[in-house]
Amino acid sequence: MNTITKPVYDSAANASPALTEIQELKHYRYLLKQLVRRDIVARYKRSVLGVAWTMLNPLGTMLIMTFVFSNLFKSVQSYPVYILSGLIAWNFFAQGTNAAMSGLVWGGSLMQRIYLPRTIFGVSAIGTALVNLLLSVVPLLVVMLITQTTIHLTFLFLPISILLLTGFALGFGLLLSALAIFFPDVAEMYQILLMAWMYLTPVIYPEEIIPAQFMTIYRINPMYWMLKMFRLPVYEGVIPTFQDLWPALAWSVGMLIVGWLFFTSRSDEYAYRV
Repeated sequence: MNTITKPVYDSAANASPALTEIQELKHYRYLLKQLVRRDIVARYKRSVLGVAWTMLNPLGTMLIMTFVFSNLFKSVQSYPVYILSGLIAWNFFAQGTNAAMSGLVWGGSLMQRIYLPRTIFGVSAIGTALVNLLLSVVPLLVVMLITQTTIHLTFLFLPISILLLTGFALGFGLLLSALAIFFPDVAEMYQILLMAWMYLTPVIYPEEIIPAQFMTIYRINPMYWMLKMFRLPVYEGVIPTFQDLWPALAWSVGMLIVGWLFFTSRSDEYAYRV
């Protein structure tokens, strides 16, 4: 007796890699939490002060920068708050993207033994950096109290600022991670780029000293807008206007989409290249 086999439609097989990756990441969310927890515990396992270093590190950098530059930038009121509000944002971006870039290489042996979503290493790296960022808000508040800087209600806008920066950092980190697998020199080149990028972003100096003819260059710098999202509600006590908000939103969403699509388009090759 002849049987007629009907074709079975498999939605997973026809789904785009980018969408499939999101579904699988949701399925592996417990592992994602464990990776973030492991990274935090491993980082401070042998440290006497432990997680407190997450708060002391930006404080120490702020004190050094204040000692060196406060006389140079006398026009900046509450300079410690100004620099710390920029440092915690920049540190999150630098640490998160560096860890995301190398996370895929570190997880190579695990990928070769079991199947798991490739983005989990980049997402967990940004998640770890996000925990450190949230802890860094504590010393920021302490410095604001010590310097008698007014803590405005606009501080409540900070979660939106963090969300925008997280989206940008995740997209950029995934893009770097994919490139570093195929071109290992990217990791070393990024360290040079990151240093130059920091000095081209008003992290330690006020925006007012930038010559007018160079402002166009600064405005195409995504981190210029991300830092603005932090400083406006925290330091200046104002809610960002739409004119300030839309470039940050565009960079955040755009980079997240580009980074995610680029990374997932080659995800089948990563286990063989690490």
